[in-house]
Amino acid sequence: MHLPDRAVAATALIEVVRISALPTERGARYPGEVVAHWAGHEVADALTLIETLPGSKQHRCGFSPGWSIRAYEESLDLALFEAAFCFRCHEVRMHGTAVPPALTTQFFDADTTPARALLTLFRTAAP
Repeated sequence: MHLPDRAVAATALIEVVRISALPTERGARYPGEVVAHWAGHEVADALTLIETLPGSKQHRCGFSPGWSIRAYEESLDLALFEAAFCFRCHEVRMHGTAVPPALTTQFFDADTTPARALLTLFRTAAP
């Protein structure tokens, strides 16, 4: 999977969100509870893991993401990007100030070891 290079280099904090619904408008945050904050090596480890997700073809489920991450730089102003993951249809949708149009929709193989590891990270982050 491809993440915006500039954003990866600038990310200082990641919020992990357990998504509760789809946004009401394009580019809005995915609603849900922030279940964890990752900083330092957790940021680097998570982004490296996400970048190792192998590509896949689209599967149909209607896009029902369960988890997202929001990446912030040191200032913690606006999110550099938010990536919402649907492990059923193998789709990731990204938006944010650092996301070029070519990266907004991607597909990953949710049945691989990196994808299962990412899902485990998300699940262990939730209370």
